Amino acid sequence: MRRSSLTSRSFIPLLLAAFLAGCGTSSRQSAGSLVPSGPRLAGLTCAPFARELSGIALYGEADTWWNGSAGQYRRANRPEVGSVLVFRRSLRLPSGHVSVVSRVLGPRQIEVIQANWVPEELDQDQLVVDVSERNDWTQVRVWYPPVNQLGSTVYASYGFVLPPRPATYDELSRAARPAMLYAIDTRGRPLPRARNSGG
Repeated sequence: MRRSSLTSRSFIPLLLAAFLAGCGTSSRQSAGSLVPSGPRLAGLTCAPFARELSGIALYGEADTWWNGSAGQYRRANRPEVGSVLVFRRSLRLPSGHVSVVSRVLGPRQIEVIQANWVPEELDQDQLVVDVSERNDWTQVRVWYPPVNQLGSTVYASYGFVLPPRPATYDELSRAARPAMLYAIDTRGRPLPRARNSGG
């Protein structure tokens, strides 16, 4: 029947989109070369985690953070520790993605703490490399923990939303686990709590 062939063809993109929803890149594969990395927590997604860790009180899908930050937070095309790198929406990132900068290694390399790059997983100090022509962080490549190497995909990004108060690596590292737990409970749109919890 014609309908069954259409259903199978249209079902594959829907299934793929479901796996990619929530700002992760792809589902965990079972190939022997893939290795687990950070702690996992059901329901963990990038935007609530980044809000909790950075202290940037923005809500909604990750790709809305750039426009949503206008007039509320400073924005930049250079990273600062504690700032949030905002990824644009794409086929691989249907909701966009946000990562918190944990270290600035150089003009074109940073490390980030992020949730749900690997689905429902917290990954700390993951390398992100600026590959844009103008060195303005609008095109980046990201470390992919399951294969323990830099991913080959180039992702488009807006830039960095700066935190309301400066952050240090130690502060972010201590607050990462509390932020992961707070990110699951978002009832009532609470203000960010993790960096005030004492870790």
